[in-house]
Amino acid sequence: MPRFSVIVPAYQVQAYLSACLDSVLSQSYTDLELIAVDDRSPDACGAIIDEYAARDPRVKPVHLPENRGLGRARNAGMAEASGDYLVFLDGDDTLTPGALRAVADRIEATGGPDVLVYDYERTYWDGRRVRNHLRDELTERGPAPFPLADRPGLLRVLMVAWNKAYRREFVTERGFAFPPGYYEDTPWTFPVLMTAGSIATLDRVCVHYRQRRRGNILSTTSRGHFDLFDQYERVFAYVADHPELACWKPELFRRMIDHYGVVFTRRDRLPRGSHGEYLRRARAHHHRYRVPGTRLRRRHVLIRFGLHRTFRALLLAAAAHRRAQRTLTGLARAVRSGALALHYRIQRRLPLRPDRAVFAAGGGYGGDPAALEEAFGRYAPHVRTAWLADPSYRGPLPSGARRLAPGTAAHWTALARATYLVGDDLLTHGLRKRPGQVLVRTLEGTPLAHTGLDLQERPAAARGTDFEALLRDVDQWDHVLSGNRHSTLTWERVYPGRYTALEYGSPRTDVFQRATREDVARLRARLGIPSGAVAILYAPARRAHRRTQQSPLDLALLAHRLGPRFVLLARVPGDVPVEGPRVVDVSAHACVQELCLASDALLTDHAPLVFEYAALDRPIVLHTGDRAAYETVHGAYLDLRAVPPGEAGWDEEGLADVFTGGDWNGARAALLRAAFRERFCPWDDGRAAERVVRHVVLGRTDPAPVVPPAERRPVPSAAAAATRSALATVPRPKGPRPVTESAEHH
Repeated sequence: MPRFSVIVPAYQVQAYLSACLDSVLSQSYTDLELIAVDDRSPDACGAIIDEYAARDPRVKPVHLPENRGLGRARNAGMAEASGDYLVFLDGDDTLTPGALRAVADRIEATGGPDVLVYDYERTYWDGRRVRNHLRDELTERGPAPFPLADRPGLLRVLMVAWNKAYRREFVTERGFAFPPGYYEDTPWTFPVLMTAGSIATLDRVCVHYRQRRRGNILSTTSRGHFDLFDQYERVFAYVADHPELACWKPELFRRMIDHYGVVFTRRDRLPRGSHGEYLRRARAHHHRYRVPGTRLRRRHVLIRFGLHRTFRALLLAAAAHRRAQRTLTGLARAVRSGALALHYRIQRRLPLRPDRAVFAAGGGYGGDPAALEEAFGRYAPHVRTAWLADPSYRGPLPSGARRLAPGTAAHWTALARATYLVGDDLLTHGLRKRPGQVLVRTLEGTPLAHTGLDLQERPAAARGTDFEALLRDVDQWDHVLSGNRHSTLTWERVYPGRYTALEYGSPRTDVFQRATREDVARLRARLGIPSGAVAILYAPARRAHRRTQQSPLDLALLAHRLGPRFVLLARVPGDVPVEGPRVVDVSAHACVQELCLASDALLTDHAPLVFEYAALDRPIVLHTGDRAAYETVHGAYLDLRAVPPGEAGWDEEGLADVFTGGDWNGARAALLRAAFRERFCPWDDGRAAERVVRHVVLGRTDPAPVVPPAERRPVPSAAAAATRSALATVPRPKGPRPVTESAEHH
């Protein structure tokens, strides 16, 4: 008996069915059966199902003799199911990687509830992803499992069958089945949730709900949408047959009227001339099922009285109001933009302030600009600093810095009057540098993938870069930070200009030399890393050739292979679900240097973070699975296989062997890392920011002496510190100290 029976009905989805079936069969959790139901589809769905059944014994094909519709196709699949839990998935949707393992773990943790509700996100044909806006209803707060009465808000989550797992015995005992019709999910989901004795939630995106550009049956114009009335009659009939559920009538009534209003207001649903009839039927249901005392909303009142023309008039008025609002908003923005441009022009004619500096780093606070701002306060305290931060950034800012919001009058005043400008392209956007201003440009660390003018040969990675505007920006630079000779030579070639490359090290790595073991312990506690665990920071590079980002590794599978000793700190680009056992999502963490300090090792592929992490002198492991594809799209200045910073693995199994076998922190890995540090971290001794400030502000062009890599003592990782502590407690042998050659000589 498998844990899951995944039921996939298929009708005219031949273009999407393979992706759907693959998303199930490639799950890291393999205890499943896949029941694929061909609903007498006129396209190739039946043949595709048979091909998968021939290749994988977990696939059970079901071919219906005639087209029965989505609901009855699901019923046919349930009749063949033998799993503990039923999972439904439409033929054009997909499961996210690791979804079934997360569902299985949550079921186990909550004692096997009747129903587990999980989250989804809509995926659009243009690559957009939008997560369920009611995801707060799925937060795993309080005791679980629970009855619906404890979390009635679940009735507001999308009423579909495919965002839940159902205990098969519960479904069989209650005799639940799908009716025919367009809206077959409605009389299934409401009774199931109201009847379930135990419910649990999983706050994780498990399903990608495909929003097809054409072909979605609920987006077609048809009288089939009148089926909604029959389905709600079935719901209330079920409640009438089960008096213990009568308490849910007010909520069901509100959900019904809201649903009727949604269908009525969508332009692409009801055929021309049918709106009056539709509203009359909705009014009849309003009178039949309304519970006295139920609070009415505006939409409910309009449906109650069947005010068809009033309803339409209000919709038209609301649309006209929105158009007028957009016009006024656009006009106001134009006026404001012109006023700010005039303000900036006036401010640029006023004297520069030699004691002012403006910093910016990607809309937040961190990286090289943050390290330099701190160094300004230490070595040039006479300079007052301001920080350009996006209003959406809620993280901390330096206590002495003034906060500036982009696009405000204060922003343009500071940009026009400050002598020192330090930061990335957020700072230089719209800037017209004045004589006497000093612009220190911070780039993305040591370059690994192609950048600057080299992107002209990499259109997928360039993403419409305006190279003329880029060169105009370069012409304003006075200094560029560089961590090593490789960076200097690359910057001067791909960003040709008259600036000076300050090859003094990476200021962002200074914290690695100053941090203490107490700092590491505090950061690990904040991230929830268990005591004694080995924390692996997984930070892959962004793939520009993909419209939607995804993790190159199945993190749930990798964590499973690594075992309970290891924890993955996943910092992945985009809105990629990375939940799983012993997987901590740190993608939104503001400071990557803190993540480096909290971790015991780095796992990466093509990310430039590898050069910064090397300054920590902690183990680095490379994932080389899609190296050829990545380098074809992005290019590469270095082949890390020729100058490896540590061990490497091709896939989840190989990487797990590297870690569990101990190669990740062995003697060979240490030698490779030492050679890598010598080449790419020659200046990263904790004084890089000091050297930059001494040069730019204090005019001292002779850099401070550098500590050789072999003599540096960055803070050790928690695992390394624990090992040293254990060795220190080993008792020394008793007896006279052996005489060494040197001692005998003296």
